[in-house]
Amino acid sequence: MPEERLQKILAHAGIASRRKAEELLTEGRVSVNGKTVSELGSKADPDRDLIKVDGQLIRLPSRHVYIALNKPREVVTTVSDPEGRRTVMHLLKAVKERVYPVGRLDYNSEGLLLLTNDGDLAARIMAPKTHLEKTYVVKANGYLTTEQLEQFRGGVAIHGHRTAPAHIKIIKQADNPWYEVRLIEGRQNQIRLMFKHFGRLVEKLKRVRVGPIALTGLPPGLWRYLSAPEVVRLKRAAGIKETK
Repeated sequence: MPEERLQKILAHAGIASRRKAEELLTEGRVSVNGKTVSELGSKADPDRDLIKVDGQLIRLPSRHVYIALNKPREVVTTVSDPEGRRTVMHLLKAVKERVYPVGRLDYNSEGLLLLTNDGDLAARIMAPKTHLEKTYVVKANGYLTTEQLEQFRGGVAIHGHRTAPAHIKIIKQADNPWYEVRLIEGRQNQIRLMFKHFGRLVEKLKRVRVGPIALTGLPPGLWRYLSAPEVVRLKRAAGIKETK
């Protein structure tokens, strides 16, 4: 195998996204054949070289797997949690391959979470420039006005930065109404903060779609492998062309 950039190798191995892999390099946590490598752009051959992260030898996966999980509330979207809370990995004990979450859902949110060991696809899905749309259903503690809905669609300032244009519509009228929200970005707690901007609190938040992948029919806490056609559609939506 020809030499490749270390951050690409780490992503392929399911260690981290390319961006996170760059951080691992600059922090001096990666070694090649016993020598610490911290310069971005450094290359190695995963078939010949011994590549370690924090002293642990990495290996490229024998196959890529793609998983859809219906994350319940009060589960952390991380591989491990220093506070000892249940993580999404506790729900995937039957999965032999090492996978990691693509993006995140916060502790009190639920719904569709993708996990994979395909670092290239994960990086594409999470990259802001990909603009992969994600759909949520949101229960709020009151209605947004017509003017607030228009402001929501145009973007609001969160921590000094305006959000990208978004879609929002009401899907169930009640004292505590339900909205459908579609975003092309994924800042931490973004939807909750957008509603809070207008003086409303989010009581429930559930992600029901990531690009072409829908949550339909998957009970909370359970997972399934994506079908081959779903993987093709997801890669296409993320801008990855399949090579024969």
